[in-house]
Amino acid sequence: MNIADFTVLRDAIYEKTGLLFETKKMYYVERRVRERMEFHQLDDVKSYIWMLRYDRSSGELQVLVNSLTVNETYFFREYEQLQLFAEKVLPLIVAVKKGNRDRCVRVWCAGCSTGDEAYTLAIILKEMLEGENLDFKVTATDINTDVLAFARRGVYNTRAVQYVPEVYLDKYFTRQGGRFLVKASLKEKINFEAGNLLQDIPGQPGSFDSVFCRNVLIYFDDQSRTRVIENIYNALVPGGYVFLGHSESMGRFSTLFKAEKIGAAVVYRR
Repeated sequence: MNIADFTVLRDAIYEKTGLLFETKKMYYVERRVRERMEFHQLDDVKSYIWMLRYDRSSGELQVLVNSLTVNETYFFREYEQLQLFAEKVLPLIVAVKKGNRDRCVRVWCAGCSTGDEAYTLAIILKEMLEGENLDFKVTATDINTDVLAFARRGVYNTRAVQYVPEVYLDKYFTRQGGRFLVKASLKEKINFEAGNLLQDIPGQPGSFDSVFCRNVLIYFDDQSRTRVIENIYNALVPGGYVFLGHSESMGRFSTLFKAEKIGAAVVYRR
């Protein structure tokens, strides 16, 4: 693949997803493209690019995006931030809920990958809301349809659950050999949906109390980040909270949110 072919390919992916693969990622992209070309028995990269851009019936663009967006994750990742949500932010949300007629806490896990974070949030909500006479729902979205299928199955290996407290492993998982199967009682609290953060807001605008979009913005360019942040803003209730990855910030891209210090950490609030 030459630089001209890579540029055309990169732009096609960017138009579809807002994800920008820089030139330094050319080898990474080329490896995935070669695998797909072998699958279709194509020898010419230009033929593959034509299929990608114009043969909508093939669904090839989605398949390629799936192969390029498999990200490593695990349960209870970045624990300190989850602890902040559970012990500091969630009680503030609960206090608001008790003052109005809405008895459901709604959380959007944006860029949920294989579902580890979505199930983690469901465990936290189930534990922390016990006895509060409140329901909850986690909506989990990703552009990668393969990882969504994996998440819906809810079957994980030892490495994925290595940081899950033993009491939660017993309570929310069924052990089967070296695998851990998420119990139906937890699965039913999560809705996994395909979603493009540039275009889609799951559910009704202004309905989510908190959004987790951690380690996702780093894959977008500045223009796309701004659009994603606007969609997150529109998805939240007034006063709703946003959690980003430790290396991510909104300051450069949007003034919609205000940074708020809670405890020793900073979160963003609509």
